[in-house]
Amino acid sequence: MESVLITGGAGFIGSHVADMFLASGYDVTVVDNLSSGNPENVPERARFHELDVTSPDAAALVREGRFDVILHLAAQIDVRRSVSEPLFDASVNILGTVNLIEAVRASGGRPRFIFSSTGGAIYGDFVTPPNQEPMPKDPESPYGIAKMSGELYLAAYGRLYGLDTVALRYANVYGPRQDPHGEAGVVAIFCNRILDERPMTVFGEGRQTRDYVFVKDVARANLAAAQRPLPARGQLDARAFNVGTGIETSVLELAAGLRQAAGADTPIEHAPARPGELQRSAVDIRKAGEVLGWKPEVRLERGLRETFEWFSSRRTQRTA
Repeated sequence: MESVLITGGAGFIGSHVADMFLASGYDVTVVDNLSSGNPENVPERARFHELDVTSPDAAALVREGRFDVILHLAAQIDVRRSVSEPLFDASVNILGTVNLIEAVRASGGRPRFIFSSTGGAIYGDFVTPPNQEPMPKDPESPYGIAKMSGELYLAAYGRLYGLDTVALRYANVYGPRQDPHGEAGVVAIFCNRILDERPMTVFGEGRQTRDYVFVKDVARANLAAAQRPLPARGQLDARAFNVGTGIETSVLELAAGLRQAAGADTPIEHAPARPGELQRSAVDIRKAGEVLGWKPEVRLERGLRETFEWFSSRRTQRTA
């Protein structure tokens, strides 16, 4: 049985990835410091270590664990916090990543190291979507800069030390278990607003677009990246793959889709536009299809319905 270590495995995306790998027959170990993760999200059959990825203990686990695959999803995920606290963002998203890949190098093993990057913040607002992997990168936020740095370290460790590294550049991930943080958190925020019978707040005109990808499709992309043969190590983008849908959806369209999913007529209120916000974002996913054999399976209408149903059932359980 192959073994996998999942950092951030108590979190929104990481817990779905853990579920996917367990269902595929892997022995799963989860690392999470529970700063934002929920221990209830950790699957029962997974081993759990409450550790911070910046810690010596996390590095020791990587050195000594002899894992076949390491999926690094633990991160500081809030773009706004990265702007207000860039030093903290860098300490988690850059130093935490280097701590783990250096531990891989020191172990002498060659697990496949799959890094969760960003397909929105990494490209910036100077290219026209859908963004392809080789396009110029000019991140607007410290969060995007940190993810870019992580990818550069992985590419360099691949060339210098022969490490087996991969970067998955996620679009805006949504789905059950989502917390209302970061840009993709708007789905969770809107679900809660509908359930609270409060207006959904849209910043600016609401025409800014994002590429919304369902979390279970993202979990499938991680599994494909762990199992498929990959191109030779090389430049930065050689082993980077966009994970999204390639479809732009505006905030207003998203709000309308959630109202339909909920069967509600929740009003929309407008607030001033947020300075520096990306106006358009979507990723080209052809490379993931060609190399990983992956493509999204869940259309937005179905994904929003499943997500709202999860939030609704969770609210019912709390009040029962």
